[in-house]
Amino acid sequence: MTYSQPAGPWRFGLLLLGNTALALGPLFVRLADTGPVAAGFWRLALALPLIALLAWREGGAAKLPERIVLWLALAAGVAFGLDVASWHLGIEMTRIGNSTVFGNSGSVIVIGWGLLLARRAPYNSEMLAILTALVGAGLLMSGSLEISTNNFIGDLFCILAGLLYAVYILLLRHVRGKMGSWRLLLVSSIAATPTLLACALLLGEVIMPRDWTPLLLLSFCSQIVGQGILVWALGWFRPLVIGLALLTQPAVAALSGWIAFGETLSAGDVLGMALMATALVIARVAEPKEPKVPAGI
Repeated sequence: MTYSQPAGPWRFGLLLLGNTALALGPLFVRLADTGPVAAGFWRLALALPLIALLAWREGGAAKLPERIVLWLALAAGVAFGLDVASWHLGIEMTRIGNSTVFGNSGSVIVIGWGLLLARRAPYNSEMLAILTALVGAGLLMSGSLEISTNNFIGDLFCILAGLLYAVYILLLRHVRGKMGSWRLLLVSSIAATPTLLACALLLGEVIMPRDWTPLLLLSFCSQIVGQGILVWALGWFRPLVIGLALLTQPAVAALSGWIAFGETLSAGDVLGMALMATALVIARVAEPKEPKVPAGI
């Protein structure tokens, strides 16, 4: 994938907006009266018509991509479906802030993969950003270290989700330059939607909601705004910035958990949020000013 020009401030702002929208997802999952995995199914299913319309407007009657590209996009969708299923199960079993920290733990893999493709060690400014973000994330997730079986199981589900999300992001990065962002999101969503429905049915969850409001908000914020911007941003930002942006989601999630459910924010939580915001600023300042061409993407 080739970045045609440096990403301007407005694109960086959109990336932050997308991550904020994604971070609100756990709040709506808890408010939904379906099972957590079923909520993930509706998140995608409700968004599919609009995504299909946007994909059609983006590419019109464009020919199908190469078969390998299509299969990679479908594989990314299956990984995303399993990621959402695992994450939504974890959301029900741990704190909202912790679920988002662990659910985005795969961002470390994304950062490492980007450096591996670039065939270099991180620059000093990049290493400072990474270490600052990891310390901040560690402070935010310290609440999960309590001796609690429920927290432990929920955290494991969210860690699995983080690994699956890294697979999803890395697969999309390899095909993003060969498909428009909305077409790519459409193909991956088509694969993810039945995956989530199958998981929800196997778990015996309640599928049909009585109140559609939380699910509509979940679909709009997480799938259309959040995933739509994220897939688009893959064409503009290096893995380091994408990975660190994903790590800012716990700050928003912790704030939403405090506002909606009264989950306590400790001094460590607040410091962790500040450190993660600082890390993203450092990464942004360290962005190369000339066009970037990552190797092997």
